[in-house]
Amino acid sequence: MKQLTKLSITLLTAGTLGLYVPAATAQTDEEKGLAIAVEADQRDQGFVDSTANMKMILRNRSGKESIRNVRVKTLEVTGDGDKSLSIFDEPADVKGTASLTWSHSQKPDEQWLYLPALKRVKRISSKNKSGPFMGSEFAFEDIGSQEIDKYTYKYLRDEALDGTDTFVLERFPTDKNSGYTKQIAWIEKERYIAHKVEYYDRKGALLKTLSASGFEQFLDKHWRPTQMDMLNHQSGKSTTLMFENYAFKTGLSDKDFAKNALKKLR
Repeated sequence: MKQLTKLSITLLTAGTLGLYVPAATAQTDEEKGLAIAVEADQRDQGFVDSTANMKMILRNRSGKESIRNVRVKTLEVTGDGDKSLSIFDEPADVKGTASLTWSHSQKPDEQWLYLPALKRVKRISSKNKSGPFMGSEFAFEDIGSQEIDKYTYKYLRDEALDGTDTFVLERFPTDKNSGYTKQIAWIEKERYIAHKVEYYDRKGALLKTLSASGFEQFLDKHWRPTQMDMLNHQSGKSTTLMFENYAFKTGLSDKDFAKNALKKLR
């Protein structure tokens, strides 16, 4: 199950393939949970690269909003996690800010933030990835691609979510620096896309809930949401991401996601 937003939602490693048991023949809840996650991942392979325009709406506890316009790009990486780039265009106080993520399946993600006011690139420590991404309710670890090996899985139950039949999975981060003890995901049975994810903090309490909606299909295969809402239950704050102008196989390459290219972005 790759990143839900495709901020970047990779071919599986040999280790993962060795553990894979088809959902129909899985015997234990752990085997079934892994099989469902693998099926969701496999169905989205082959998008190559993508771009989109994103509107980020930040809301404080009282509902006051601030809006940011962002360009997002993603590169599919064979044998490892995807690469993603977010470029902030508006408002003026964040214009030119850019975030680059190299996701990995077997080791911590690498992330950088370019701050135009300082004209420098800041590396995000893997120990601080639970921090907020650009003041939003999304953490830095949320914006990397959600590779299979980043979690262990357990199937919990079948459940109807707003009239949609879903599998409910529990997944546990393998990274000791994760800000979460577990996540619970509702995966649609027909299309194997995630409609809802609950995030539990390091104390095991419900921290926030992600809801994805308005899915559209591209290239007769790849499903992407047009809206994602993240509600922080503990702070009362929320963030909405609205996507438009999706494009795929646009010719992006590794050089477009190079760290030394961050200062040259326009």
